[in-house]
Amino acid sequence: MAKVLIIGAGGVGQVVAHKCAQVPEVFTEICLASRTEEKCRKIAAQLPRPIQTAQVDADNVPELVALIKRFQPELIINVALPYQDLHIMQACLETGVHYLDTANYEPLDEAHFEYKWQWDYHERFKEKGIMALLGSGFDPGVTNVFTAWAKKKHFDTIEELDIIDANAGDHGQPFATNFNPEINIREVTAKGKYYEDGEFHETEALQISKTFDFPGGIGPKKIYLLWHEELESLVKFLRPHGLRRARFWMTFSDNYLKHLEVLQNVGMTRIDPVLYNGQEIVPLQFLKALLPDPSSLGPLTKGKTCIGCLIKGKKDGKTRRYYVYNICDHEEAYKEVQSQAISYTTGVPAMIGAMLMLTGVWKGAGVFNMEQFDPEPFMQKLNLHGLPWHEKFLDEE
Repeated sequence: MAKVLIIGAGGVGQVVAHKCAQVPEVFTEICLASRTEEKCRKIAAQLPRPIQTAQVDADNVPELVALIKRFQPELIINVALPYQDLHIMQACLETGVHYLDTANYEPLDEAHFEYKWQWDYHERFKEKGIMALLGSGFDPGVTNVFTAWAKKKHFDTIEELDIIDANAGDHGQPFATNFNPEINIREVTAKGKYYEDGEFHETEALQISKTFDFPGGIGPKKIYLLWHEELESLVKFLRPHGLRRARFWMTFSDNYLKHLEVLQNVGMTRIDPVLYNGQEIVPLQFLKALLPDPSSLGPLTKGKTCIGCLIKGKKDGKTRRYYVYNICDHEEAYKEVQSQAISYTTGVPAMIGAMLMLTGVWKGAGVFNMEQFDPEPFMQKLNLHGLPWHEKFLDEE
């Protein structure tokens, strides 16, 4: 039905390429592009059918435009770095091609992310008659769809939303991150933020924590409050429906936090340039070069992830608590697509979002978040393409 251009050849790009290749009736032609084409070729060699590869600098709009004109895709799946979102959106505007990403834009020189920069493209995309789907990963992405599903199926009003993300996997490395180290560390070391009683409140990084008992044999884990991008769009979506509080939580091992504290204390997580041997380097970018490549962790990682939404609200005047979640096994993910579950849980929803756009199930002109569309077809596709979900109602206790 359509050509698709995937930009980014990291762990997530590898999963997206695999999953798109599995659905030839939708993704008739695939091109995988990145700054280093050799990475694309290695991924292409894993796939059950041939795809094209290309070299492109996602910071260079003319280069992007030239590649788009040459390959002529209907949709771009952006799994490059969040710093590059606006460049790729601009190239889509210039060429009239639909756009999808998995993480919102953040500037390179500031650890700050919000949707404003991308939402500002809405009128331009609308005038061009093209669609941008933001945050079609897991969190953001599936968590937005889980929330929209709960609102459609189980609640008249949603009062409390807790998005809870556990990686209970073990890769055996002293210190490594499961996705891009630069993005991961910027996210974790930023101030926390949550929504309560009509406004957002800020906390120190990892200041608030508690224990949550995860299903699937994972058990009790300590979770920490973070600021995460889907809270911004979900609060906007749920505020008219009685929302009082929305928070995002994530697990971290004591070992991870110990290493991170030391790295912060010695300045290795700084994102401002420092002078070293007569040239400027960014400490966090240098640290990234020293740490294991997340894509190398696939064959080493064992255990599971569990990501879900814990929701409290009312249905027919009665209070109810509801939990919807997915459990993904690292080893099973690696067997299928040669990537661990962190990449898998992001890459599969990117493919599903692209599929729904290309088949016209989700359509519109402008810039949209996941919760703005009917969640039902997406929930069905999750079960079909490797991310089955579970739901249960909890006692008020």
